[in-house]
Amino acid sequence: MPRPSRCRRVCCEPLVRLFAPQGTEGTEPVVLLVEEYEAIRIVDLEKRTHDQCAQQMQISRTTATEIYEKARFKIADAIVNGKPLVIEGGNYRICQESSCCACPGRCRRNTVARAAAQENQGVSHMKIAMPVKNDVIFQHFGMAPNFKIYVVQDGAVISTETIAAGGHGHAAVVNLLVKNAVDCVICGGLGPGAVQSLAQANIRLYAGNEGDCDAAVASLIAGTLENNVEAATAGRGHHHCHGHGHEEGGCGCHGHHGHAEEGCGCHGHKQEGECSCGGHCECGKEECDCHGEGRCGCHGHGHGHGHCGCGKH
Repeated sequence: MPRPSRCRRVCCEPLVRLFAPQGTEGTEPVVLLVEEYEAIRIVDLEKRTHDQCAQQMQISRTTATEIYEKARFKIADAIVNGKPLVIEGGNYRICQESSCCACPGRCRRNTVARAAAQENQGVSHMKIAMPVKNDVIFQHFGMAPNFKIYVVQDGAVISTETIAAGGHGHAAVVNLLVKNAVDCVICGGLGPGAVQSLAQANIRLYAGNEGDCDAAVASLIAGTLENNVEAATAGRGHHHCHGHGHEEGGCGCHGHHGHAEEGCGCHGHKQEGECSCGGHCECGKEECDCHGEGRCGCHGHGHGHGHCGCGKH
């Protein structure tokens, strides 16, 4: 006799249950089970692994992968063949955890409820967090050593605390803020990935700020705090440098170019005499003359003396 399947835990019911292209009335729909919807939400939207998905849904890793693959096929069938998609049914239970801290993932039920309450209350009651160093807004969100958290009630700060962040990147920071039930972040610069993660966690963002932390919170409460996400994220995407430029003149971006100047934008092993570009030479020669003498601004690793070697022209 087959073993009964384990009931799958989901954070909450889908907000929208029907997706249909125009002119498909009467067409048999594709039925996406609620647990399949949940697997898509966790893996594709929250960018979590299948192991993390299995842990959050309280099922085995193998089962989580099977559910996810079935869901992807159904969605592809609906999109490619122009069928309505209905989310209903399945073998699931709604998460009953009282706090998102008890959930191994980001609990959508709690963050949605908190966002709704925040929308109604404005800044009269909320938790505000800032990346700080010496009580000044630290200008790199993901690398901040500490975060200062302000609790605001009835338009006034009633308490503050400073928690260690460790500078481990934006994903770890956002998880830390979620665990501390933060509603709003005031910061200086941050990358597009951090902006997306904060949005997914329903944490309001005020970016492009600097200076004293207390003054920033006071400006937020007064409704005068600036919010310039575009300026705060400018130049903070991927710098396209994946190599290890150990030679003088290598780039100083996100590769390990310890003795280099910043901002070269290369993708490879920039060594003396090579161009600051990013692709690979298609000709396969170490000393090709695809571009003639001098350096170009293309995307190739120049392996010759004075030659780019991209092979693109």
